[in-house]
Parts: sequence; C-alpha cells; structure tokens
Amino acid sequence: MSSSHSIPSHFCLLFDCDGTLVDSEILLADVMGEIFPELGLPFSAQQYMEEFRGVRFHTIVHTLEHRFHKLTEEALTQLESGMRTRMEARMRAELVAIPGIPDALAQLKSYPKAVVSNGPERKIRCALESTQLEGHFQGQLFSAYTLNVWKPDPELYRKAAAAMGFAPQHCIVIDDAAVGVEAGLAAGMQVIHLNHFPNEESTPEGAVGIHHANELPVVIAGLMESSR
Repeated sequence: MSSSHSIPSHFCLLFDCDGTLVDSEILLADVMGEIFPELGLPFSAQQYMEEFRGVRFHTIVHTLEHRFHKLTEEALTQLESGMRTRMEARMRAELVAIPGIPDALAQLKSYPKAVVSNGPERKIRCALESTQLEGHFQGQLFSAYTLNVWKPDPELYRKAAAAMGFAPQHCIVIDDAAVGVEAGLAAGMQVIHLNHFPNEESTPEGAVGIHHANELPVVIAGLMESSR
C-alpha cells in the first residue's frame, strides 16, 4: 500500500452501510414500494429515494400514517416483519457493493474502522456477508437499534467513536445520506459525503463531497495531512 494512503493510528473511519458500502437503497425502495400499499399506505420506490433515503423505518411509517391513516398494532407488526423478510431475501440474492468500495477498503486496510448504521444489526451483517465486506470491519458494527439512537442524532456516531476508543475530532465519517452527513458534522467529526446524485443534492458546508468511492483513499490522506 502506498505510504500516501497510510493513516495515523489516532484516527478512525466510521462508515455508513446502506448506500455507502452496499448498493441496497434501490432494493429497499422497491420493497417499501411493494409493502406499504398492501396495507393501504400509498408509497413508491421513487418516493423513498427522493424523500426518505437513509431515514429510520419507523419515522417513515409515522410520516405516512400522519398523511393517510393510522395502522393497527397488528398491521404495524405485519408491515415491519414482512419488510425485513423480503429485504433480507433480496439482499442475499441481489446485493452488490457500491462501485469502488472493495478496492478502497483494501487500500485503507490499516485504518481502524467501523460500520455505523440506522439499520438493525442483522441487516448490517446480512449486507456485509452478501458482499464479502465483513472482513474489513472485524465485527465493529454499531446499529441504531442496539444503541437506541438514530441519525441525524449525532449521538449515534459519538457512541460508536467512544466504543472504538476515539475522540470525535479523531474520526472521519463516510456517509451518502443527508441524515448521516448531518449527524457526523453535528458530532464534531470530519465528514466525507459520498454524493451519488450531484445534480440533485448538494454537499453541506463543512463536509467534503466526492462522487465515487475510488476517491476515498486520496481524500482521506488529504484530510490527514491537513490535520497535522
């Protein structure tokens, strides 16, 4: 590995999962576009991508209930169980890594790193196993469902950093969704925004925008250089 891509041991990389490491967003959008209408809540895959990308599942449900009608407890249980089951099946059959991520992680192998996601731990593990990325993280997975705090709350990233043994200012967040970028910035961390939709989304002030994962090693090296 090139020395220009090495990192001081006192820095840690915190990766989002869906849309950052794995190309799961369109699968999730399709599944939600199928299952919400089955229970009388109008919804489409395009709506997920435009309005709810990266947002907590329960927040999406509550928003739709407010717009249309409230679900019974039985229907809510059926909705979440059905969504999780269908999504896992789609992931195991179809999920791939975000282009450039496997090579970028290989170049960044000496960096301490973790996955920090709004999704359940089972979903995170399924995503990493399905794309053969789990070895890069050595079991360092932090789920909002386990820690009971969801992005854009910065506490999710702060708790992950503390568990990894790093101060916020010694962490770099890599996230594709607005809620994750907002959380990382509010946590006092350096943030790289993997912007898949540059014509539709802008990178918030304070974050570094990139358009392809293959840019990560060079951008991270530049952040490290500027922090010295």
